[in-house]
Amino acid sequence: MKKVDKELALSELEKLYPDAKPALHFRTPYELLVAVVLSAQCTDERVNKVTAVLFEKYSTPEAMVTLTQAELEKYIFSCGFYRMKAAHILSASHDILEKFHGEVPSTIEELTSLAGVGKKTANVVYSVAFGGDAIAVDTHVFRVSNRLGLAKGKTPLQVEEGLCKAIPKADWSQAHHWLIWHGRKVCHSQKPNCAGCTLAPYCDYAKKK
Repeated sequence: MKKVDKELALSELEKLYPDAKPALHFRTPYELLVAVVLSAQCTDERVNKVTAVLFEKYSTPEAMVTLTQAELEKYIFSCGFYRMKAAHILSASHDILEKFHGEVPSTIEELTSLAGVGKKTANVVYSVAFGGDAIAVDTHVFRVSNRLGLAKGKTPLQVEEGLCKAIPKADWSQAHHWLIWHGRKVCHSQKPNCAGCTLAPYCDYAKKK
């Protein structure tokens, strides 16, 4: 994708999704962290149903660690990979209490030091909860970026690095949401709606089709 096409594609994404924001429901950085951990390989809609119940009693790390792993697993079972996610949530909660005085840390380095928190989760929390400039590469961002040619890569890290070069830093966080929403609404995994996509003139994938 040529530089001018990248600029036009980003401009079109901004026009399409001017109010794009996270679909996960949360009230605090801690709730966001838990919700993002649960969202791996799970829909945001499902996560929101689970956290609506979970956060009634366990919306802080202090409350969360009163649960055993087996008890937490029962709450989050429908999100999939529930054993691993429960272990990560409890470990991260203990880390927050023991290393950060009960407050979710606000830097990428500190966030990724939490048990079970990878770069994608850290980027989301840093960007959404603390207003930092970051691009989290989930399956939608990875797919749309590669198809458009905005940033090509075989790994999320490669795509993240490419997007950071292609997009002005001030737009990183918002562009992350633009790409997610485009992946959900138009550029589907199995049957992308290229015929109805206003990004098609700039898209490597659409041009090949």
